[in-house]
Amino acid sequence: MNTVFTPDPHAMPAPSNFRLLTEAERHASLQASLAEWQEDQDVWVYGYGSLIWRPEFDYIEKRIALLHGYHRALCLWSRVNRGTPDRPGLVFGLDNGGSCRGMAFRIPACEVPHTMEALWRREMPSGAYLPKWLGCRTDDGPVTALAFTMNRNTDAYVRDLPTDRLLQIVRNAHGSYGPCVEYVLETAQALQRSNIHDKRLQALVRQLREAQPAH
Repeated sequence: MNTVFTPDPHAMPAPSNFRLLTEAERHASLQASLAEWQEDQDVWVYGYGSLIWRPEFDYIEKRIALLHGYHRALCLWSRVNRGTPDRPGLVFGLDNGGSCRGMAFRIPACEVPHTMEALWRREMPSGAYLPKWLGCRTDDGPVTALAFTMNRNTDAYVRDLPTDRLLQIVRNAHGSYGPCVEYVLETAQALQRSNIHDKRLQALVRQLREAQPAH
């Protein structure tokens, strides 16, 4: 009887498969996302992870925003910012299904070209995210915000990792922006400061802290 090989859906991606976008590819992605933007229009950007606690751009307003159709999950292998190609970390992506409460930032029209160029360099080193304009609910009315959603058709996508393995990866990975565990804890703290409740993330943080060795 022939044996059918089924790839491990939880396997780390092969280092040799990792590729950064070229300058031309990244520029084309940015231009496509801003194709319908008018120069006198402010732009909203939706943050659900590190953008909440380190946006690195100027904004004139921010609002807690509820996004339907996506949820916050550690579903992205990070091979630059919080890991390496040989030892990837995990960072948050907006995965399909459910809802997510995050933060919407309003960027003034005059700052949009410069801000978006810098944002694309930060968020789009590879093709792991799909930038989308999505409707969000806020206490001051609906807004349409740019959100970086997870591209499931990439080897950077992972889901349903066993908890023990997820904890091990987060504890041990380190990238150009620092330790993966720092990223997860900073995100959880930023959500708490903003009165945004994420039960799954809070449970993960408790497990991470329990797993830490005594000093």
